[in-house]
Amino acid sequence: MSFKRTLAGIFRSQDGTSDRAKSPELKTRYYQMSKDKLFDEVSATLKKIPGYKVLHEVPSVGEITLEKRTKFGRIMDITISIVATGPMRCGVDIYSATRGSFGDLGSNYRNILHLFAMLDKKLSSYKVS
Repeated sequence: MSFKRTLAGIFRSQDGTSDRAKSPELKTRYYQMSKDKLFDEVSATLKKIPGYKVLHEVPSVGEITLEKRTKFGRIMDITISIVATGPMRCGVDIYSATRGSFGDLGSNYRNILHLFAMLDKKLSSYKVS
């Protein structure tokens, strides 16, 4: 992680992915599978990651809400959205925000990278580059 990202984290307490993200690590990930199957795979993967607690799942909308507690007791709310872009192609976006008014020193950015790494590892054969 760059020094610039840490400095920005002094003031920012949220981060997210999108198609228009300037940073390539924060671009939407696409997978070649149906929305229902991808939702099941993502949900199962997230439940196995230690430190993250699945709070809410809405399969019809394609949204999973997680919670993570930091070492200092702060709570991070993470939302994972799965959107069908075609019959057999879906995009995954992640939004992570820390509760409170202080910055996060880049921890939301690191959360997103960690979650994407876990999903990419599990779904590597379905990933669209």
